[in-house]
Amino acid sequence: MRIESLKIKNYRVFKDAQIGDPKRNPLPDFSIFVGANGSGKSTLLGVFGFLRDALIGNVDSALQTRGGFREVRSRDSQGPIAFEIRYRESRSGPLVTYDLEIDERGGRPVVAREILKYRTGSRGAPHLLDFSEGRGSAITNEIEAVQSGQEMAREHQVLESPEILAIKGLGQFQRFRAASAFRRLIENWHLSYLHVDQPRLSQEAGVAEHLSATGDNLPLVAKFIYERHRPVFDAILLKMAQRVPGLKKVEARSTEDGRIVLRFQDGAFKDPFIAKYVSDGTIKMFAYLILLHDPSPHPLLCVEEPENQLYPRLLEELAEEFREYAAQGGQVMISTHSPDFLNAARLDEVFWLTKKDGYAHVHRAADVENLQSLVKEGDHLGTLWKQGLFEGADPK
Repeated sequence: MRIESLKIKNYRVFKDAQIGDPKRNPLPDFSIFVGANGSGKSTLLGVFGFLRDALIGNVDSALQTRGGFREVRSRDSQGPIAFEIRYRESRSGPLVTYDLEIDERGGRPVVAREILKYRTGSRGAPHLLDFSEGRGSAITNEIEAVQSGQEMAREHQVLESPEILAIKGLGQFQRFRAASAFRRLIENWHLSYLHVDQPRLSQEAGVAEHLSATGDNLPLVAKFIYERHRPVFDAILLKMAQRVPGLKKVEARSTEDGRIVLRFQDGAFKDPFIAKYVSDGTIKMFAYLILLHDPSPHPLLCVEEPENQLYPRLLEELAEEFREYAAQGGQVMISTHSPDFLNAARLDEVFWLTKKDGYAHVHRAADVENLQSLVKEGDHLGTLWKQGLFEGADPK
């Protein structure tokens, strides 16, 4: 999956914003967002978490965990909260558009409109899925219709509740191929807010294939990769040894009471250290390597401030790890405050956020001629950011 553009309306600090343009400058595989505190970086990445939560539950539950409809809708705004995502399931696939509007009816949030469509040659862009307040229709034979020229078969459906996304209600049925495919993509989006204290904790014995948002299941995931994907684990350990002086071994061991703990072996000592005695940076680097070497990578990975607790010299290598992850099929979006991390970025990968009259705006670094010229002359983006050349990015 590749998201090429995102439009946001009336969602918190984003009254009317867009990133990416499929015709001119689609979102890159690896995107980095910078800006002052409160400029909207976390909110921007949080859009994807909101959409995933709305899919897993419903729009009401997703809104309630964020304060409710009136708290989430941009202040002093009227009309629905709205999103438009334009994406391709594969690099050579058609451009698909997903439109979602969420509004209130009788004091309760509802899916006011939900459309999934893509252009099919001379047929234009038929609505593969078109729902309003729990009622609508979806096409069941788009592939056959495109390939053979037959008429598209449309099936009408009524959902259990107007708060449920149609891609959830219909996506469980294979005959609604487009809704099913998009549902699977959103379910596998991953937001990472690693808290360095969480991976230190021991875990009840069990199995976990993917790292959680906070990293609290790191021991279980490390154990899973070690047991099921040993070459991957060995590659992670090799990189850890290159980046953490003296580190010889990492293992996930069972304790007498049936819990799983991480143990780190320093080559200078006979006995290993359990995770709670290891440095923040060591834990954080190991967690990111586990995340980025997931045998089943996420189609979209959003990470907040990966630079925390890491030695600045390691950030360039970490940025390259994210870039490689994206190149292998998992689009990556990062928010950061670190000039060192930004120094590892390419011009077309960088966006910055500003606020004006209480609302956030997104700017693309590659659109600024002055930045183009300075980068061409050899300047690094982190240095240019510290010098104040990202107009409006510095807090006032």
